Amino acid sequence: MNAEPRTQTESPDVLISRLAHAGRAAQRALALLDSAAKSRALHAAAASLRAAEAEVLAANARDVAAGQANGLSGAMLDRLRLDPARLAGIADAVDQVADLPDPVGAVLGTDTRPNGLVMSRVRIPIGLIGIIYESRPNVTADAAALCFRSGNAALLRGGSEAVHSNRAIHAALIAGLTSTGAPTDAIQLVPTQDRAAVGAMLTAAGLIDMIVPRGGKSLVARVQADARVPVLAHLDGICHTYIHAAADPAKAAAIALNAKMRRTGICGSMETLLLDAQFPASQAVVAGLLDACCELRGDARACALDARILPAAANDWDTEYLDAILSVAVVDGLDAALAHIARHSSHHTDAIVSEDVASAERFLAEVDSAIVMHNASTQFADGGEFGLGAEIGIATGRLHARGPVALEGLTTYKWLVRGDGQTRP
Repeated sequence: MNAEPRTQTESPDVLISRLAHAGRAAQRALALLDSAAKSRALHAAAASLRAAEAEVLAANARDVAAGQANGLSGAMLDRLRLDPARLAGIADAVDQVADLPDPVGAVLGTDTRPNGLVMSRVRIPIGLIGIIYESRPNVTADAAALCFRSGNAALLRGGSEAVHSNRAIHAALIAGLTSTGAPTDAIQLVPTQDRAAVGAMLTAAGLIDMIVPRGGKSLVARVQADARVPVLAHLDGICHTYIHAAADPAKAAAIALNAKMRRTGICGSMETLLLDAQFPASQAVVAGLLDACCELRGDARACALDARILPAAANDWDTEYLDAILSVAVVDGLDAALAHIARHSSHHTDAIVSEDVASAERFLAEVDSAIVMHNASTQFADGGEFGLGAEIGIATGRLHARGPVALEGLTTYKWLVRGDGQTRP
């Protein structure tokens, strides 16, 4: 059973320590389950989530109402809000994770040394993973499923904006796991919104093996600054789309519109549009965005394209709007586009639209981001679109994992050495 909620006298440090110890014990039990048993447990969790639709949507309605009363932005409310279709998608994602190949136990390589020792590298779970997130209740299910499938225990700490939604989703998942006899402490939800609990998680070195923050810049910055536990994260999603001189005008217009306006509040949303000075259809591209009620903030040459474009401030090029706002610059060729991206990209996702293969390949090679695209919307920066099932986040660092982090990104490896009495001379 899941650990009991903290008592009145239990400090955040004691609470997190207790939950972490329970999670580590559950992770050891989880490691004994074979792939089929983990898959059955997750399918049961998905079915339980569907059965709890009324309870989850009622809980979510409470969160949305509170968010509106508290003045949450439209982007935050969009991330928070659930409806039957979105909830069905969350349950479907759990099912998809259940059916993905189990990475645990995969042999990454084997070598037989001249002395006869057989050395293998084998994938294993990381251990207990703490996930700290804000207004997206889908993270509760996505993170739980990915951690469970990869043999990790999860300690989830959601934001106060989605507290009722998270508790309802977690309760449904636990009911499903319970029906299969799986270790339910492998998926725990921190039962307090006390911010000190976040600090306790960040300093729980030796108990929590990795922290994954999912949320706004201030949350991620705090986690990265204060953590004494390894962190897997991205700070900003300042994503660029560069429309090259040789771009197809119809593709350019469609990609730019989708990259910004499909969902403005996700980290893969385009925040800066770079238009090549030699691209002949720039006016049509910006008109399409403006007509879709996107506010454009441009440099002098961009402003000259349409009177509705506002002048950009210096900080616009480094702003993740997460809203229907877009910065636009006109650049003199591929070199200028690459230089702008190098100065302002957050190394998340950047794209080029071009029919010139050589230019596109140079862009793919030289842009130092976790995801680099050619003739595609940056909104594809999502683990599901990469065939990874749900994702636990997009990592923009250079160590361990990069880009959409799913099952393989939640594993490490160990060396197995098999001998026959060898001793070292």
